[in-house]
Amino acid sequence: MNVIELLAHLQAQHKTTARAGELRDQIQHLTAALTETEARLADLVTTRKVIAELAPTQEDSEAPETNSVYQAIVNAFNQHPDQEFRARELHELLGMPTDEASVNITRSRLGRLTRQGFLTQPGRGRYQKRT
Repeated sequence: MNVIELLAHLQAQHKTTARAGELRDQIQHLTAALTETEARLADLVTTRKVIAELAPTQEDSEAPETNSVYQAIVNAFNQHPDQEFRARELHELLGMPTDEASVNITRSRLGRLTRQGFLTQPGRGRYQKRT
C-alpha cells in the first residue's frame, strides 16, 4: 500500500468515525424523546383511569356525590402536585367532616387512587400526586 492509498484509507476511516458520532448523537436524542413520550403516555393512561373511575355510567352504583368527592380529591392533588397529604389534612383542606368514619372512607379512596397509579404513597398514611 502506498502513501496515497494509506491517506485515502485514513480519510475514509475518519468519515466513518464522524458518521458514527452523528448516529450516536441521534440515538441519544431519540432515546430522550422516547423516554419523555413514554412518561407522557403513562400520565395519559393514569388520567384515563381516573376519569373512567370518576365518570358516571348507567351501571354506576356509586352516588353522584361520591364521584364529586373523588373529583374534589383529585383536584386538591392537581392544585398541590408537590405536596403530601394525609386523609385528615385533605378533609380539612376541602372542608369535609373530620370524624373518623369519614376520614376512613377517604383513606380507602386514596388507596384506590394509589392502586390506579394517580397517587404515590411516599410514607405511611401520606399521599402525593404521581409525577
